[in-house]
Amino acid sequence: VQLQACGGGLVQTGGSLRLSCAASGHTFSRLTMGWFRQAPGKEREFVSLISWRGSNIWLADPVKGRFTISRDNAKNTVYLQMKLLKPEDTAVYYCAADSRPSLDVAGNGYDMNYWGKGTLVTVSS
Repeated sequence: VQLQACGGGLVQTGGSLRLSCAASGHTFSRLTMGWFRQAPGKEREFVSLISWRGSNIWLADPVKGRFTISRDNAKNTVYLQMKLLKPEDTAVYYCAADSRPSLDVAGNGYDMNYWGKGTLVTVSS
């Protein structure tokens, strides 16, 4: 599975960005998709997860109410809409995928098999 994320950039506090991740090499509608991030000097952390058909979604507490994950199976793409961005959201954002059902991934600590290169999001204060 190949994953290509894009959409990162520099934004001011309170602004918005939408990240996209295109997947190939697997039937996209049978991939659980996720977003993670790694801030400078910190460990990678889970952001959001979406099931094959988008019916089940998980969001990390720090982003609830501000971030929305969605997917378009016809376009083999998953999105992360980020609003009300804060400086603490600054990080490299990674797209991830797994062929297991989302409940299995979520129940296993969001451990995912396939990873793309990250896209940098910088939120200025």
